[in-house]
Amino acid sequence: MSTLSISEPLPTGPDKFDAAAFAAHTLATPENLAAVLDHTLLKPDATRTQVLQICHEAAQYRFACAMVNPTWVSLAAAALAGTGVPVGVVIGFPLGATLSSSKRDETVRVLKHGAHDVDMVLNIGMLKSGQSSDYEAVKQDIRGVVELAHGSGAIVKVILETCLLTFEEKLRASELALSAGADFLKTSTGFSTGGATADDITLLRGMAGHRAGVKASGGIRSLADASTMLRAGASRIGASASIKIVSELVGQADGSITPAAGY
Repeated sequence: MSTLSISEPLPTGPDKFDAAAFAAHTLATPENLAAVLDHTLLKPDATRTQVLQICHEAAQYRFACAMVNPTWVSLAAAALAGTGVPVGVVIGFPLGATLSSSKRDETVRVLKHGAHDVDMVLNIGMLKSGQSSDYEAVKQDIRGVVELAHGSGAIVKVILETCLLTFEEKLRASELALSAGADFLKTSTGFSTGGATADDITLLRGMAGHRAGVKASGGIRSLADASTMLRAGASRIGASASIKIVSELVGQADGSITPAAGY
């Protein structure tokens, strides 16, 4: 039997993602759950010591990645070297309103310093302006980052900041991100007026189908929160409470996670 790649949807058909089956698989063991959690530290006052700590935790628990701000990418890459756990980084964060050329330049630099997961914020104001030329600009903004990342073997998660969008804008943003080659649709930065909701995850999964992953982020602080997002269609979760979330599942299973040898 082949092993399921935890970052990809279960193969259930040409269009439909089986959220229930994916959630059941992910919640079956603490290891499976850890493998879909982006262990995140994006607060502006994060220190060198704290960044090294989340890298240690990411390697210990085998999280999907350690997600940091660009200034810490080199440190995180060095700390995680040889562990098999990638470094994630945010681009154009948290507003998405930087120049496309700045996003591309930032992407080139973080890739050079060892980033693998690139979570970029789309240009929210441009999207909401609603003109055809603005939509095209949003798509090209994303595509510029995607082409650079894919050229280096990295992946891109596009942050839509769903709390600021209407239903129609969420559909449009998803369509633009997917057509630009995004690997994941992501709900939120966690720095705006709201975070992930089950309704938004269901909507994004409906748009993505099997074409891309869906990442829930913002306000996910418990196993119950994570379970809700997985059952709604998320295939990746961003959280600073990753250890707490996994520990709650460990408690339910009355088991333990075995840390990676030598780390």
